[in-house]
Amino acid sequence: MKRYTHTAMALHWLMALLIPAMLTLGHYMHDLKLSPLKLQLYSYHKWLGVSLLLLALLRIIWRLTHQPPALYLPRWQQLASSAVHDLLYLLLIAIPVSGWLMSSAKGVQTVWFGILPLPDLLEKNEALGHLLGKVHGSLSSVLLILIIMHIAAALKHQFIDRDQLLSRMLPGTSATGNLP
Repeated sequence: MKRYTHTAMALHWLMALLIPAMLTLGHYMHDLKLSPLKLQLYSYHKWLGVSLLLLALLRIIWRLTHQPPALYLPRWQQLASSAVHDLLYLLLIAIPVSGWLMSSAKGVQTVWFGILPLPDLLEKNEALGHLLGKVHGSLSSVLLILIIMHIAAALKHQFIDRDQLLSRMLPGTSATGNLP
């Protein structure tokens, strides 16, 4: 069974670690009272968001320039897999961009790693900032649902179908898909 490239695997698993951290941090900090801790957590959230946006762009470029391994599944599963992956990629761009737009509209500049100030994408507009905050949160909820679906499908293939599909993305597995 053909596997993804090492670069594709590295980008996938790096994002698989960072996205849950981002979602957890976003959920936690949202309801905190205004404090220095909340402001620092928002900064970390933005740093992660910009980093994830760049990683998503890298993943998309890599995917467009490197053919993924063929899927030997029934047509409906191939279509479902393709739809979920396309939506994941779309959300991995839309969520950080909506956060950046929200920050701009709220008049709070995004500064990557506390060093590199990013340009505001919109003029200050509190009402628009509030709306973009709702969009940002809603898109994040959809991302969480898609991630759960993605993980459930991978586990189904690994433990129920036993088709070794998961091994295509697991580092340290052989070309035949068996764990060493």
